[in-house]
Amino acid sequence: MGTTEPNLEKFFEEKKRVRNPLVPIGALLTAGVLTAGLISFKQGNSHLGQMLMRARVVAQGATVALMVGTAYYYGDNPWRST
Repeated sequence: MGTTEPNLEKFFEEKKRVRNPLVPIGALLTAGVLTAGLISFKQGNSHLGQMLMRARVVAQGATVALMVGTAYYYGDNPWRST
């Protein structure tokens, strides 16, 4: 159980962690818009709260798209010819 195959260890050694700086910015933006929307609902401004919740969905979708796009761009593509 404690030993792994040498090929698997070599594979993980060669993998580099890629970070997209826009992903944390998108996550913070999503959290900020969510917080503002919840505060608006609590204050009774449901129209502004609804608009902010829609903006949160857009920001969250963009963040997820950035994550998927980064993983696809830097990941192993089995359809790419070598």
